[in-house]
Amino acid sequence: MEDGKERRGERRLRYHWPVWFAEDFNDTLTQGQMVDVSSGGAAFTCHADEHCPYPGQDLTARFSIPRFGPGESFDMASFIRPGRICRVDDVNRFVRRVAIQFVEPLPFRPGEQADSEADAQQRLKAVTI
Repeated sequence: MEDGKERRGERRLRYHWPVWFAEDFNDTLTQGQMVDVSSGGAAFTCHADEHCPYPGQDLTARFSIPRFGPGESFDMASFIRPGRICRVDDVNRFVRRVAIQFVEPLPFRPGEQADSEADAQQRLKAVTI
């Protein structure tokens, strides 16, 4: 039973940007769409097909995260992170949402770069335009 309280210890950065993943990074990579990220893990969507990860699977993901600077400035920081799939949920019959926990955390907290969720979303609009 869910009590409705947020149990995450860190705010997540919600954004839509490509993520590439594979069990063996020397094989063909599969593309997904980032949903949100924290220093310890991420969630992304992908096609509900034979390339979609499954719970408990180890895989490596390649993705970029906006790093906000003073004013309206930002850079994209790119990462390759191995991790373990902790959850896979059906969004619909074509798409699944995948949650991965990184083996090694990111060097910063992506969702805590802005003063508020609204501030982060405003800054992200500039990134995606």
